[in-house]
Amino acid sequence: MNNETQRLYGRFAKEVLILGAATVLTSFGGIFFLPLVTKTLGAHDYGIWAQVQITAGLTSGVLCLGLPYALTRFLPAKTDRAEIRDDFYSVVCLVSIITVPFSLAVILSAGVIARTFFDGATRVVVIAGFLMMLQPAQYAYLYVLRAWRHMWTYSVLTVVQAYGTVGLVAYLALNGHGLSTMLIGSLAVQAAVLVILFSLVWRQIGLGRPSFRNMRQYLRFSLPTVPGNISWWVMSVSDRYVIAYYLGATSVGVYSAAYSLANTLALIIGILGLVLTPALSKLYDESNVNELATHLRYSLKYFLLLAIPFVFGAAALAKPLLTLFSTSEIASQGYGVLPLLAASILLYGASVVIGTALPLAKKTAISALIMVLAAVVNLGLNLILVPHFGIMGSAVGILAAQAFALGLATYYSFKEFSFPIDWLFIMKSLVASGVMALAVWLLSPEGIWGTILTVIAGVAVYGAALLFLKGIDKEEVLFFRRLFRQQQS
Repeated sequence: MNNETQRLYGRFAKEVLILGAATVLTSFGGIFFLPLVTKTLGAHDYGIWAQVQITAGLTSGVLCLGLPYALTRFLPAKTDRAEIRDDFYSVVCLVSIITVPFSLAVILSAGVIARTFFDGATRVVVIAGFLMMLQPAQYAYLYVLRAWRHMWTYSVLTVVQAYGTVGLVAYLALNGHGLSTMLIGSLAVQAAVLVILFSLVWRQIGLGRPSFRNMRQYLRFSLPTVPGNISWWVMSVSDRYVIAYYLGATSVGVYSAAYSLANTLALIIGILGLVLTPALSKLYDESNVNELATHLRYSLKYFLLLAIPFVFGAAALAKPLLTLFSTSEIASQGYGVLPLLAASILLYGASVVIGTALPLAKKTAISALIMVLAAVVNLGLNLILVPHFGIMGSAVGILAAQAFALGLATYYSFKEFSFPIDWLFIMKSLVASGVMALAVWLLSPEGIWGTILTVIAGVAVYGAALLFLKGIDKEEVLFFRRLFRQQQS
């Protein structure tokens, strides 16, 4: 890398490290949260909890019309404070006009929705309606922090929300409160974080009256992402609804527990997704082709550096990990789907990095089309396979759909902008991961400490094998050594 590329990628890498540290802390919260909820509520109520989170996330993502995401594409290049203020409050106002009436409609029809999808838990659906009201506004405020590349503030708030939720829900669970009260606690934490976000943005740009002057440009960019958001939901969570319909809430709980562990890998994808678009938009607009290629090449490489061994480890340690973080009932039924779900998330992560060229080129319609087609594949396979093969059929369906999406994303993205993929490194990582999986399988861990020590040993074996195979070259090691020194100074 030349000096300019090192400087640009250095800033990008620092932001990834900041978000990575926050993600590690947040994931520890999730590690405590999963056994807390599954062991306190059981598979049935945990399935309903998962349905609430999924439903609130889906509707919030769709009703926002993709406008918060558009902030990360257009605001990084703007310097006029008045224009920034107008764009931001126009987005918040437009999103609220859409989401608040919808949320009220959900609350008013809670009984019907509960009988259809939530085993009659009307109060739970009412709480979900309030979550749908809060989350879109929170998205807008968080996305503007991304657009400004205030990753430190963003990271602190995500950690505060994660641990605030875990702490309050743990207190309620240990004091005998049920699912509804625990959901109210989660809602209260989200409301508190939204108040903090409002105060931070207000101090940065002040208050303003929206004129909606630039909303036509924003909507041209964001509206094509809505079918993609719906399709993402079909890809990632409709399997839970299909399972609930054919197999019941208990099977949803088993599948959701396995998905939660596999979804740990998605935290890395989330970090890249948060940083890539705002970091690369300016480079793309300035036609810095070399820097763009460097960012994307290393982003894919270092994602796979962690993702490939994660999938192998999930295959070798599926049962003891599920036993550790949930219940023996869930582990005995869900260990077979864990590695398949982990592999599907690996494919999704690769498509996120490779597909970054499409929103940079403002080809969000193509991104949406890819997700729509992949969602059709996923839903069709789920409807065919789940009645015959249970939750294993659902895992196979999402794996096939993500492979299909990756193929399309690679084809269309490389037509806009291509970068070299390090196939030799991928082969070395696969070999090192195979060695690690064999070592883990031979150890056959039992109990909490046996599983934890085996995971640590597996990481050490993978690292040693990859170094032996020279999967990371000297230049990269020196670059990251300098980066860590700068971070400490």
